[in-house]
Amino acid sequence: MDFSGAHTKLQRVINTILNAINFGAYEIGDELPSINKLSFQFGLSRDTVFKAYGELKKRGLVESTPAKGYRVAQTTTRVLLFLDSYSPFKDELYNSFVSNLPSSYKVDLAFHHYNYAVFESVLLDSVGKYHMYVVMNFNNEKISDILYKIDANKLLILDWGQYKDEKYSYVCQDFGEQPYNCFIQARDMLRKYRKICYVYPEGSFHPVTTLEYFKRFCSEAGLLWELTETIDDKTVLPRQAYFFFRQKDIVSILKVVRAKKLRTGTDIGLLAYNDSPLYEVLENGITTISTDFRLMGTRAAQYVENKEKVQAIIPTRLIVRNSL
Repeated sequence: MDFSGAHTKLQRVINTILNAINFGAYEIGDELPSINKLSFQFGLSRDTVFKAYGELKKRGLVESTPAKGYRVAQTTTRVLLFLDSYSPFKDELYNSFVSNLPSSYKVDLAFHHYNYAVFESVLLDSVGKYHMYVVMNFNNEKISDILYKIDANKLLILDWGQYKDEKYSYVCQDFGEQPYNCFIQARDMLRKYRKICYVYPEGSFHPVTTLEYFKRFCSEAGLLWELTETIDDKTVLPRQAYFFFRQKDIVSILKVVRAKKLRTGTDIGLLAYNDSPLYEVLENGITTISTDFRLMGTRAAQYVENKEKVQAIIPTRLIVRNSL
C-alpha cells in the first residue's frame, strides 16, 4: 500500500482492497483480511480500516458476517472482456468500458492474438464462470461456433462483424461502406499522388472487406493502386500514398522517408486505419480513418449493465491531418 500522493489513507485502503479483488487475489466469497490484520500490517488505525470496509459494503463489493469477518460479496458481477490483441485504441476501449461500469463489476481482460486454439480454450474454460461475456469474434464474416455455447443473453460480440439475423447482441465497426465513404472524402487529397499503396504484409488480420471497397473506390476515382506486402526503399517512393493498418508499419515507412529526405504530405502521403494519440503528434499529424473506440467501450458497458439487446454499428470517420 502506497501512502504517497494526494489520496487520503481511507481512500488508499479502499483502492488497495479493490485492486486485490479486481486482479484476482480474492475471488467471490473469499475471506478478506481482518480489520486487526490490515491495521497492524500497514500501521493504520482500526477506525480507518473499519470505514474502508464500510464504504465497500455500501458499494456492494464486500459482505460481513458477525464473528466471521469480511468477504468478497456474492453480488459482484464478473465480466470477461476477451479482445484480439493489444493496441493503443484497444486501451481506449478498455478504459471506457471499465469506467462506465458500476464499481461492483469485476472485469477480467484476456487476449487471443488471433490464435484459434487460445480463443477456443479460454472460452471453453470460462463458460459458466462469468455473468457477462464481451468477446471480439475471431471472424468478421460469421460467428465462431464456440460462441454458441454461451447464453445469448450474456454475450456481446465486439468490434468484428454484423450479424443482423442472429440472436446475439453486438457493438461493432463497419469495415466496408463507412471506410469507403471516408476514401471519398479524402479523394482530392489522394489525387495528388501517382499511386495509392494498400499496405497489407503477411500475417495481417484486417478484414478483406476493406480491400474490396478500397479497390472499388480507386476504380471509380480513376486512381492507380497496388497491394504492398513489403516496406523498403524499393517500395517507398516519391509521389505515392500509403494506406496502412499497423503502427509498426508507419515506423518502417518513416525510416525510408527520412533516409530519402522525403516530406510527408507532399512527397509521400500517409493514411492510417484506427487513430491513436501517436498519430496526433507524429510528422505534424497522420490522417486516419477511425472508429470511435471510446464510444464502443461505452456502448458495451451499457449492454453489460442493462442487458438490453443491442445491434449497433459504431461510426467510422476521416480525421484529416497533415500527412495527405
